[in-house]
Amino acid sequence: RFDRMLFSSMMYPGDYGFIPETLALDKDPLDVLVMGTEPVYPMTVMEVKHIGVFHMTDEKGPDEKIICVPVSDPIWSNNNDISDLNPHRLKEIEHFFQVYKDLEEKKVDTGGWSNAEKAVEIYHECVERYDKSEHKAKRTFMI
Repeated sequence: RFDRMLFSSMMYPGDYGFIPETLALDKDPLDVLVMGTEPVYPMTVMEVKHIGVFHMTDEKGPDEKIICVPVSDPIWSNNNDISDLNPHRLKEIEHFFQVYKDLEEKKVDTGGWSNAEKAVEIYHECVERYDKSEHKAKRTFMI
């Protein structure tokens, strides 16, 4: 299902998607932002490595973004933690999420960064929340 229409001429600072069979605190699948050399086609399933978390809150509450890199991309695959990213890239990501809902007149509060270990912790919490939810019984498959 189509989830996010940007109301501005901005572009996501990476490939934006979600992790299937997870349930974040905002009742949506856990968001993921994948750094990469080239954009990928929509609906692509990709093997990625988590390197950190960007914390933010929007109108629905806490809305963490798991930051990942493609395992198969030699330019990015040596990044193992958020601290491995260029500091300017972190500023670009933070700036994007600070303003991407401005034209919708929605408020966003940013809350900084956490490391790869915290990303794993949040992921496991979201899998557990999904497993305990009614969403698990309603699995859908694409053909």
